[in-house]
Amino acid sequence: MRTFSRYRTATRMITAIGVVTLVAACSGNGGTGGGTTAATGAGYPEQNITIVVPFSAGGPTDTVTRLIATPMAAKLGGKIVVQNVEGAGGTVGAGEVSRADPDGYTVLMHHIGMSTAPALYQNLGYKPVESFETIGLVTEVPMTIVARKDFEPKTLQELVTYVKANSGKVTLANAGIGAASHLCGLLFQSASGVKLQEVPYEGTGPALTDLVGGQVDFMCDQTTNTSGQITAGEVKAYAVTTPERVKSLPDLPTTTEGGLPDLKVSVWHGLYAPKGTPKEVVQKLSEALQAALTDQKVIDQMAKLGTAPVPAADATPQAHLTKLQEQLGTWAKVIADAGVKAS
Repeated sequence: MRTFSRYRTATRMITAIGVVTLVAACSGNGGTGGGTTAATGAGYPEQNITIVVPFSAGGPTDTVTRLIATPMAAKLGGKIVVQNVEGAGGTVGAGEVSRADPDGYTVLMHHIGMSTAPALYQNLGYKPVESFETIGLVTEVPMTIVARKDFEPKTLQELVTYVKANSGKVTLANAGIGAASHLCGLLFQSASGVKLQEVPYEGTGPALTDLVGGQVDFMCDQTTNTSGQITAGEVKAYAVTTPERVKSLPDLPTTTEGGLPDLKVSVWHGLYAPKGTPKEVVQKLSEALQAALTDQKVIDQMAKLGTAPVPAADATPQAHLTKLQEQLGTWAKVIADAGVKAS
């Protein structure tokens, strides 16, 4: 069994990035947690709302969060602060939100990692269902399989053949244990029946930079992070990991078309509040999310990133909870079969 350190770096990075301006001013002193105003449906919000992103600024989850923050804030009539609290595959930020006051002023944006963390981390400190109120799903981002542009295989099937013949030499980059790129990489290895030399990084940014620079061979990452490089010809793209092709990358075949029908994964994102947040407040947040997902600017920007808002029926607490519970079971088996654990 491979064991990875929970903290690859000795420092924990917490970066607050800007306040998203709203159409209406709000009272109160704001901040993360420790709200002084009791959250009830009638007066909410009466101070700043903080959305915690448990990953670095500029990454895919951060990008999605900032797209919806402004229209959500406009619907709520308050202010939203986006705060990056990164570390340990998103578990540091998620843990902080789970311990925040359940007053509606501290919210978490997390991706598929919320459903994989319990299987990866032995001492997680929170439970996805028991520690949070689900607010609604936001988007499901396709993954792409990309390689350095001078990598020998030309198609996905050629890639599978090549890695089987050179498994000890081929390097598969990822953004660290539990990251979406790591999980997609596990599925690639499972679907192709090969074990590869994995190279973990401190985020998708550095991994993709080294891929473009030719320091690693290939990786699996979200369209929100790879579309630009694919379009610019900076990387070689093999496939998208969804049943249908992506509109922004129409020439990129699906994994099923490429001969790997078992490799299907998308990175779903959702909003969470600490357990015990009043139902009226959760409902207001969910309605603001639903409004944001119908905003034409959000739709257009997501399309450029190779994704789209979820249907309105999925941007609800119950649909989100159902998805979370289903994914917890799915990934528990995948991760157990791969024999991966994070300490």
